[in-house]
Amino acid sequence: MNVSLRQIHAYLLLAPAFVFLIGFTHYPAVATLLDSFMSTPRAGRASVFVGLENYQVMIEDPIFWRSLTNNLWFALATIPASIAISIAMALWVNERIAGRQFLRMSYFLPTVLPMIAVANIWIFFYTPGYGLINQILQILGLPGQNWLGDPQLALGAVIVVAIWKEAGFFMIFYLAALQTLSPSYREAAQIEGASNWYFFRRVQWPLLMPTTIFVLVNAAINAFRMVDHIFVMTKGGPDNASSLLLFYLYEVGFKFWDPSYASTLTAVLLAILATVGLLQFFLLDRRAHYR
Repeated sequence: MNVSLRQIHAYLLLAPAFVFLIGFTHYPAVATLLDSFMSTPRAGRASVFVGLENYQVMIEDPIFWRSLTNNLWFALATIPASIAISIAMALWVNERIAGRQFLRMSYFLPTVLPMIAVANIWIFFYTPGYGLINQILQILGLPGQNWLGDPQLALGAVIVVAIWKEAGFFMIFYLAALQTLSPSYREAAQIEGASNWYFFRRVQWPLLMPTTIFVLVNAAINAFRMVDHIFVMTKGGPDNASSLLLFYLYEVGFKFWDPSYASTLTAVLLAILATVGLLQFFLLDRRAHYR
């Protein structure tokens, strides 16, 4: 009887969290999936069941494929670059160097800036003619570029901003993980005459794998939920060259007011994120060394 009362008490304590979890996570996901099989309600015409028609429209939509391709390239560029830079910064500021606290603050500063503010700062850097980057190029005798107006450069310009914004955030996790490692590992490596690269590759990197899995999941989610920078810097242009999946979803749902098709795009986005997360956990978790 005591065990039963304790269980009831535990469930009552968890009940508010369950309500919020179901109300703001599971129910919207299920409702979105159901809406993807319905038509968009119009004036004088209620929503009706259309089956896979919205998915057929999506398959035949060239802008969807362009946005999805852009998003895949965006993820392939930002995820490994952000992680590599964050590890390098964490390794550096973890050492006993002069100005270590200042470096940590400098690396982390982009993370605390609002994303809209970051986008506006980089718009100034990318502005043709008098932007900071073009002025540096002119000093070096190189021609300036229309970084956000050229279809060949717009996506790359946004990728640079995303890496600059995320690397400092991921650095905090790696720095915290490095500080939990026992100093005896480095002492043993120094006695054996191991180089810094060998020590990182054979000792630190395997022990950092749990942190890497966590960072990978977050980096993948960030790569597919990017919309702020796109909205402020390029609005998906020029000619959809920098349009990402979530930005196109926003346009379909709120600009073109087609919530059923937007629900279809949302279902695809959720499926992509779930697949990426499961693959990362099942493939990389086996290589993780938990202490």
